[in-house]
Amino acid sequence: MDTSAPRSLSGSLGAGSIVFMVVAAAAPLTVVAGSVPLGVALGNGAAFPATFVLCCAVLLLFAVGFCAMSRHVPNAGAFYSYVQRGLGRAPGLGTAFLALVTYTAVQLAVYGYLGATLDGLVQHYGGPALPWWLYALAAAAVVGVLGYRHIELSSRVLGVLLLCEVGIVLVFDAVVAAKGGGDAGLSTALLQPAQIGSGSLGIAIMFAVASFIGFEATAVFRDEARDPGRTIPRATYAALLLIAGFYALSSWAVVSAWGDAAAVERAAADPGNMLIATIGDHLGAVGADVAQVLLVTSLFAALLAFHNVVARYAFSLSNAGALPSVCGRSHERHGSPHVASLAQSGSAVLLTVLFAALGMDPVTQVFAWMAGTATLGVLALMTLTCLAVVVFFRRTRVDQRAWHTLVAPVLGLAGLGTCLALTILNFPTLIGGSAGLAAVIGAVLAGSFVFGLALCAVVRKAPLAPETVVETA
Repeated sequence: MDTSAPRSLSGSLGAGSIVFMVVAAAAPLTVVAGSVPLGVALGNGAAFPATFVLCCAVLLLFAVGFCAMSRHVPNAGAFYSYVQRGLGRAPGLGTAFLALVTYTAVQLAVYGYLGATLDGLVQHYGGPALPWWLYALAAAAVVGVLGYRHIELSSRVLGVLLLCEVGIVLVFDAVVAAKGGGDAGLSTALLQPAQIGSGSLGIAIMFAVASFIGFEATAVFRDEARDPGRTIPRATYAALLLIAGFYALSSWAVVSAWGDAAAVERAAADPGNMLIATIGDHLGAVGADVAQVLLVTSLFAALLAFHNVVARYAFSLSNAGALPSVCGRSHERHGSPHVASLAQSGSAVLLTVLFAALGMDPVTQVFAWMAGTATLGVLALMTLTCLAVVVFFRRTRVDQRAWHTLVAPVLGLAGLGTCLALTILNFPTLIGGSAGLAAVIGAVLAGSFVFGLALCAVVRKAPLAPETVVETA
């Protein structure tokens, strides 16, 4: 292993900065524009906003055990570190490669959607029609530069972009609430149990839980956090509650703007343009134009956030001996995982070029297939982590709090297992209706986990999740 270059990250991120990064990864404006209409049309109709609350409750149970264990896992490997500490080295390494594939899939999904959205925006203002992948590659170049530099720069950029995208939707929410909604007034469907359980609640849960992807990445920034023992738990809870509150409020406003029945009809007829059209009706043409621009910045923010997550996963894996040691170097001046960042940028460019060469549609194929892959992968990761938390505390007894170490994690495990089962059953719907493709994607995810299990027998030179705390600046 090359010891000539520093192999630790530096930073002084507070809870607020980490919250900005993980909420930006969730791409809140993109969720309200994309997932909400689909959840309304294919899920439980006008009561879909309540599904975000249900999923938040399950994820809060997960977060209780996740945060309780964070003080006993002092490295920034997140999911795989927890699984290794609770279930053993081989499952930990399997989880590590599953996480790499999962978060890489998230990035690729966003590259496809960003390319198509930016092309549409340029044409809307009279510009030329260009291939989606040109915009995607340009975005990759900007993300690569920001990811190479100190994490504080990415944090500031993400903070500005997040405030803008959330701001436009909150203004819309306030206007709808003040006007009183559609002809029938403000929607109350989310408060009616019969409405919540109507339609296809399983599909609704699938779309809702997919919208939270990113909140769980707080632990990845541990080495760059100020007082990580307190910062990481605070950031995790804050990110989860902010995301859930924003989704529930904004989806309720969208439904209320149309009225319950009309919202379902509109979502089924034109889900892709529902939000922009609704904002245009209430905030005028200028509001719709601003929302279209901010949809692009929302996608870019998600790209940058997930780029930082993947780079730090690769950095941690390299220092554990599971990836080439060069990826474990940190920049002397920026304190960033610059080599891992460059490697992540290179892989994103290569895969984007491959998808373009295959003639894949950026939305119906690249985005839908990769987003579905990420949803299934993250649910599997959180389920494994929840199980690891229970086993770890039962075995070590280092924390005797029953709620934090047993009750909440077991309830979270049951909830996540249910969400995972529902996603598997409805997976063809999530990715576009192909059972064969669903099987291939499932095999890729399972194969990445098995690859890690097999590699465990080879990688023996360093513990996967070191016990020592990495010193932070």
